[in-house]
Amino acid sequence: MSFWDRRYDVADYVYGTDPNAFLASQRHRLHPGMKALAVADGEGRNGVWLAALGLDVLAVDGSPVAIEKARRLAAARGVALRFEVANLLDWAWPSAAYDVLVAIFIHFMPPDRARMHAAMARALKPGGLLIMECFTPGQLEYGTGGPPVREMLYTGEMLREDFRGMDILGLEETVTELREGLFHRGPAAVARLVLQKKAAGMNPAASTGGCSV
Repeated sequence: MSFWDRRYDVADYVYGTDPNAFLASQRHRLHPGMKALAVADGEGRNGVWLAALGLDVLAVDGSPVAIEKARRLAAARGVALRFEVANLLDWAWPSAAYDVLVAIFIHFMPPDRARMHAAMARALKPGGLLIMECFTPGQLEYGTGGPPVREMLYTGEMLREDFRGMDILGLEETVTELREGLFHRGPAAVARLVLQKKAAGMNPAASTGGCSV
């Protein structure tokens, strides 16, 4: 059994059943009928919430244990969405397929990080949105979640570089208070990012600068 299968193989929803607070704060950008991709969605708290808003959701995670719990959560909430068990490092990422992509606390080692972020960008339709929250190196001081490996933690400048060519609608590093189940509890150092893929024909020179969300 993998690390993630072992973590999820308990009765409780270890990161809770409510959506990530930052994702929920972006509700005004989300509309019924949007095609959404929730990557590394775990037990489904974010994908199920998106589906409840009327989005057409695919939730992908590498743990079959997590996906089974996500199916149960969807059934309990009375919403329909699609699920897929996949290792994102090997997954056949789609191209220009989604209106919104949600990546909440998903971290890769440096050899894979830029490649995975490029795959996320490619998966978006022109004009599509990426909503992302991740831990920064400052999280090592708190120990309230996330990988305890500095190389897997992201800075705002890393994200700006990885997603260059997309319009930054919001980018900030901050300390927040996490209340997400058993393993995300207490103060946490995070980066929060909202990006928009350029629409076809848009002049790259028109890209906006960073701003706080």
